[in-house]
Amino acid sequence: MGLLLLCFSLSAVSFAQGSKQPPPSIEKPKIPKSKPDYSLLPKNPKKATLLSAILPGAGQVYNGKSWKVPLIYGALITDIYFIDFNNRRYQIFKQALADFDDELPNDFPSLNRDGLVRNVNYWRKSRDSCYLLLMGIYALNLIDANVDAHLSGFDVSDDISLKFEPHYESFSSNNKSVGISVKLNF
Repeated sequence: MGLLLLCFSLSAVSFAQGSKQPPPSIEKPKIPKSKPDYSLLPKNPKKATLLSAILPGAGQVYNGKSWKVPLIYGALITDIYFIDFNNRRYQIFKQALADFDDELPNDFPSLNRDGLVRNVNYWRKSRDSCYLLLMGIYALNLIDANVDAHLSGFDVSDDISLKFEPHYESFSSNNKSVGISVKLNF
């Protein structure tokens, strides 16, 4: 009840002192949000990202970079293998710790309780790190498909080149210079 009276009295004081009018607010002109125009690009980045989200590697095939698909699946399969390996080791040590606590014989008679706890924590942490790596590989797959689609309109023809050539120039009959020139062709 006292808290209610305190809130009411504070609001009455603020209303009594609030006779000043606030300064007029200046409204910023609203700029209509425009969607990016991907019609000038040969490949649509939104479509490439969506394809890779549904099936990893599909966006790379859409972009014409199908050589990246074995790399993606190799990374995914390797990480899944290590998730399984770490999980099996985690389960073995977790069972050994439970057996030790129940005073049953376990697979690691030379380890005390602290050693078993350290192993349980190590293999659990390794397994969880592999799960994070799996999410990173999946995210990298999405980012790669999107960036490749954005760069699909980038000119990488042979007309763009950087050449180093020897340079010989004579300023007068006695002054001659020899050097290297850098030529950038577009």
